[in-house]
Amino acid sequence: MNAVSSLEDFTASINANNLRGQWQAEAFLQSAIGGPKPAGSPFVWPWQLIHGALLEACEVMPESLTARRNISCANPGLGPRVGTSHTIVAGFQMVMPGEIAWAHRHSLGAIRFGVEGTSKLYSVVDGEPMAMLPGDLVLTPNWSWHDHHNDGDSTAIWLDVLDVPLTHGALNQTFYEPLGDTTQPLRPHLGEYVSERARLVRPTWERRRVRNIPFRYPWAEIEPLLREYARAGREDPYDGVLLEYVNPMTGGPTLPTMSCRIQLLRPGFVSQSHRHTSSAVYFVVRGSGTTVVDDNELRWSERDIFVVPNWSRHHHVNGSAEAVLFSVTDDAVLEALGLLRSDPAEALAEPPAVPADARR
Repeated sequence: MNAVSSLEDFTASINANNLRGQWQAEAFLQSAIGGPKPAGSPFVWPWQLIHGALLEACEVMPESLTARRNISCANPGLGPRVGTSHTIVAGFQMVMPGEIAWAHRHSLGAIRFGVEGTSKLYSVVDGEPMAMLPGDLVLTPNWSWHDHHNDGDSTAIWLDVLDVPLTHGALNQTFYEPLGDTTQPLRPHLGEYVSERARLVRPTWERRRVRNIPFRYPWAEIEPLLREYARAGREDPYDGVLLEYVNPMTGGPTLPTMSCRIQLLRPGFVSQSHRHTSSAVYFVVRGSGTTVVDDNELRWSERDIFVVPNWSRHHHVNGSAEAVLFSVTDDAVLEALGLLRSDPAEALAEPPAVPADARR
């Protein structure tokens, strides 16, 4: 390396050899004071717009066996990167009566949340059929075989949420494999279903499986629990009655890369303002209201999708008799990496006291 007479010359000299000095990162470090800049923009995708696009997709794509009829929500603030947030992509898929969305698997984690359909709409995950009635949550863990069937007599729609921007865009960990057949073989007996091992009892002679478990959270069971928690009168000042869908084998997040939640905002509820390092994508199950993100008012109503980028101060205002929101966040990844934080710092309440103890 040639002799240099100044720091500027020395910097240019090492840069020419694909080296970089830490002193060149000073501007970056200064910009990080106060935390990260939110990735992407707060935004609302109205259901009317999405539904119209799905109907048009049915006209131009008369079958979806070889090209899935999915409309994704692309955040306008992410530039060329495609994602609803910088780690999550959400969208809707529509299948016509009698259609099958062909079987494959990939290293991307995915969840399905039923929007329109009957018990004849189902997803097969690793040989286990799982109904996708409205409000049902079905997991497709990474590297799980899956195909989707609409055996009903009307069109069906579900919400797709995947970790594509994280797994593919940031980590470059994308694997994909088509099965080669339209559908996969089914497990012949309920006793062979891995999902059954995640319920109240499980075989003692098997090694316990904690990851990549096909699982379905029926809305018929989730909604009554949501209302029972609301009836108890305890709620989060920032999110109302907010419940997390847990991995039934570990008690941890829904998937390693995504945490799913359901929340109820009582009539007239106005939450306190906060921010967190995770991003969140919301689907409006019921009701209407406003989420204020920094200086942006996101007005939402039933079946809309909206996004709150990471480290954006926000609060919810319920403008209806009752609002129910389903959301997916990247909390799971950040918590595993020790990077999850909130402002104000999260203060967890204690569980309800034992009644007999309270009398002493």
